[in-house]
Amino acid sequence: MNLSRLALALLLGIGVVTGAKAQDPLVEQGRYLAKVGDCAACHTTESGQTYAGGLAFKTPFGVIYSTNISADKKQGIGNYSYQDFYEVMHNGKAPTGRLYPAMPYTSYHLVTDADMKALYAYFMQTKPAATPNRDNEVGFPFNVRTGLLGWNLVAHDDTAFAPDATKSANWNRGRYLVDGLGHCGECHTPRNFFMAMDSSHYLQGARIEGVMAPNITATELRRQGWTQDSLSKLLQKGYSIKGGVFAGMYPVVEKSFAYLTEEDMHAVTSYLLDSDTPLSSPEPKPATLDTRHPGYALYRNYCTGCHGQDGQGKPNVTPALSSNGTLDQPSPVNTLAILLHGIPAQSYSQTERFAPMPGYINEMSDQDLADLTNFLRQTWSSQSVKVSADEVRTLKQELAEHHE
Repeated sequence: MNLSRLALALLLGIGVVTGAKAQDPLVEQGRYLAKVGDCAACHTTESGQTYAGGLAFKTPFGVIYSTNISADKKQGIGNYSYQDFYEVMHNGKAPTGRLYPAMPYTSYHLVTDADMKALYAYFMQTKPAATPNRDNEVGFPFNVRTGLLGWNLVAHDDTAFAPDATKSANWNRGRYLVDGLGHCGECHTPRNFFMAMDSSHYLQGARIEGVMAPNITATELRRQGWTQDSLSKLLQKGYSIKGGVFAGMYPVVEKSFAYLTEEDMHAVTSYLLDSDTPLSSPEPKPATLDTRHPGYALYRNYCTGCHGQDGQGKPNVTPALSSNGTLDQPSPVNTLAILLHGIPAQSYSQTERFAPMPGYINEMSDQDLADLTNFLRQTWSSQSVKVSADEVRTLKQELAEHHE
């Protein structure tokens, strides 16, 4: 190579280096934390720009719409100071007024200052969206937001995250992610009289939008036979040997937990199972199909084509029933909800997906649905509680409100 070519090569090399835009580590940390916090899932409609808001949440008090949290200075949060951002995340107090606790500041207040600053740095450089915020459909007196000041005094405790000195750093990291940015308790912990999370029943399950956010305490997960491996696969991909996610949990996996680092996923599963060491998979319950059960013929006619005669399922088509966590939940609500309304096709990657499952609300009678539910749970779970046709009818009415 002559000197002129060498000089040209050096100039081109320098141009590449100086022309490249270095990634701000603080922004990148905030980008990751925003995924952990599931911000996009709640603040993005199906056809809308990311963080433009407008997603509807049905509450006992009316419909609340998520707000625009893009960097737009007029419609979004582009003019927020860090202190404004901090107050929103810790106390639900925005420059424009107080937020309903549908925005989970009741969990986000546990986020450390360092992580909060990273989140602020990230959101201040997101793509602005000029989408106006929608007016909430909340009736009197709940539309008077000054009342939230009293609610916060009674139901919100803005305390910092406190590690448990008797537990490992890995376990504490998992607790920080689950209780803070992950805000798992907002759905999986029942509400008390004030509609605040009932800490005495922490993660013990709650009804939300007609279905059950199941009990995810270590005691219940271990009883069902969950392991770090099966739980991490469920949270990363949306399915595992224990079944798949559906309803509101699907976007949580798709937009949030699927992005957890290996270390953080290990921390989350270790915390939820209360074990830093891997748990072994139990042997599945031996299945005995009771051909005299009134639900057997229904299973044979409607289910075996996809789930198999022995409930073994088909890879990338249908989940197995033989070790299914939904069937083994104490409450039959989710099993019935799936039978009534089905599950749309769910894709997890280019090669991993489940086919849609049809709903049978118009094909089976209330008694048929009760019989099939009872057969499934008798065959592939340890639950002995039976469902009646009257209970099916009541659940159908409740679910109808969420499928309008």
